[in-house]
Amino acid sequence: MTIIFLGAVTIIGLVVLSNIWVIQSTKSQVFAAIDTLPNNKVALVLGTSPKLPNGQTNLYFESRMEAAAQLYHAGKVDHLVLSGDNGRKIYNEPEAMQKALVKLGVPIEKLTLDYAGFRTLDSVVRCQKIFGQDNFTVISQKWHNHRAVFIANAKGMNAIAYNAPKVVNATRKATNREYLARVKAVLDIYIFRKAPKFLGEKENIDLNG
Repeated sequence: MTIIFLGAVTIIGLVVLSNIWVIQSTKSQVFAAIDTLPNNKVALVLGTSPKLPNGQTNLYFESRMEAAAQLYHAGKVDHLVLSGDNGRKIYNEPEAMQKALVKLGVPIEKLTLDYAGFRTLDSVVRCQKIFGQDNFTVISQKWHNHRAVFIANAKGMNAIAYNAPKVVNATRKATNREYLARVKAVLDIYIFRKAPKFLGEKENIDLNG
């Protein structure tokens, strides 16, 4: 019984401390207001499915696309790296993001697709290792942005983040899952030393295009 109790306390402590660390160490780098957001040449847009399993529109996807288009049209960023999962032929987050952003008025030549953004760590590290960016703005939901910037900080990058608009009537599922995702990020970086699933050839981003 004592062992079970100590194990439970250890797990709870790990969750609490990891979340405090991730949020507190990045709070000055995560922005909610476009007026206070510093300019960057490149933004990293973190992918998610445009549709929910029940076929309905994923409002988190729409929110991120709106935020990305907003930053581009406001001159806060010049180029967008769209990083998401394309692990199956019928599932392509980067192309879905590209189509959405073109509809929102972002020129296609200002968009670079990263098809190997299988998870947040992969997207962040690949932005540096594959696309040559040490300074960039992450675009996602607030709860996601803290973890992405935490990973960037740990890898020696200079990242900031912009919070996509809140999703009205959103469930707590994604935010609740984030508590454990932050623990995993800490373990992946400092204990397991995880690397991206795939790196490959470097790709140049034409910031003059």
